Amino acid sequence: MLMKKPTPNACHAAHAVTQVPSKLAAALAAPLAAALLLTSFLSACATAPGNYLDTSRLKDDGAQQNQAAETYPLHQIDGTLVAAQAQAQASAAPAELPAARFSDPSQYVYRLSPQDILGITVWDHPELTTPQGSTLSAGGTTTQTIAGALQQPYTAALPGQADPYGQTIAADGTIFFPFVGRIRAAGKTAGELREQLSAGLVRYIRNPQVDVRVLAYRGQKVQVTGDVKTPGPLAISDVPLTLVDAITRSGGQNTDADIQRVRLTRNNRLYVLDANRMLDQGDTSQNVMLQAGDIVNVPDRSDSRIFVMGEVKTPIQVPLIRGRLTIADALTQAGGILDTDANPRQIFVMRGMREHPTTPDVYRLDMTQPDAVMLSAQFQLQPMDVVYVGTAASTTFNRVLQQVLPSVQTLFYLKELTQ
Repeated sequence: MLMKKPTPNACHAAHAVTQVPSKLAAALAAPLAAALLLTSFLSACATAPGNYLDTSRLKDDGAQQNQAAETYPLHQIDGTLVAAQAQAQASAAPAELPAARFSDPSQYVYRLSPQDILGITVWDHPELTTPQGSTLSAGGTTTQTIAGALQQPYTAALPGQADPYGQTIAADGTIFFPFVGRIRAAGKTAGELREQLSAGLVRYIRNPQVDVRVLAYRGQKVQVTGDVKTPGPLAISDVPLTLVDAITRSGGQNTDADIQRVRLTRNNRLYVLDANRMLDQGDTSQNVMLQAGDIVNVPDRSDSRIFVMGEVKTPIQVPLIRGRLTIADALTQAGGILDTDANPRQIFVMRGMREHPTTPDVYRLDMTQPDAVMLSAQFQLQPMDVVYVGTAASTTFNRVLQQVLPSVQTLFYLKELTQ
């Protein structure tokens, strides 16, 4: 079957029809690309990837503010501010300390309590004396003699052993002793109880020689909790128990313990003590003497952290070092600022977000100034501060280009394919 060859006029008409969509696409592509490019640049702050801090809402003198939004106070870190900070720390009122029952440890006297176990000796009268040879076992292979119990420096039975045999003070604070009867022991010292027993025995024994010792201190105790190696109760004995003693006898603090903020609960009141001041500065006022019913909590460092963010090599959270940390310390821990991306004029410290979440204070350090290094090593950070390193304008521009260029390239290839 023969087909008719198209005429030149028909070929020309068909070619003209196919050129219409190509010209239309080309005509639309150029304005569309320009519009997209202009929109991207105008909204650079919103489209730039990575870290970026809009400072238009900071109350900086001489800078235009966004009146429609809430603004935040901005303080410039300079020598005057650092000096005022140091003076405020030096003149700050000391934290409230619990009232001490004894003004001096040498005045401390232990008074007997219910559940304490006593060893009473009446010389030349073994029938009235706690049997020295008696032993009591908890079911294991170890036993404890009264003589061994008398040699113990502190509190109760050793692990795996039962309490020593002796006179246990009843819940009502009394004990029963032959020829004397039931007498009150709680609230008295061992010497006072000895004098009372001697006075009661004088009618039956000529010149009685009586000795009273505490074999197990079980009536008074404190609780040690938190970030220590062996938390648990500690007995109050005839040796004064201080805060540092309690931490030491609990095995010492763990690696993440924050001994600058030890919490002491006494009589339904909370006190915060700095045990490190006693260890480093010799401030014995922090090493308070504990008493029965106290609860000592050694927290971890979760509330003593500094957050370093922005244009740094390693965004990180940094714990306070013995309660102190400067901007230089924080930036060093984060590996320093990025040489190509960071804006050294915008080193911000945001403070007070825990106490005032809607109105924090913002401090700025200009690292291009001659005294900036000295100021960064003197400005003391506070727990939960945020150190933010701003972004350079060129970095923001380059990040915008990284977003815009793929779209422009796509439009360019679309135009080439439609021609």
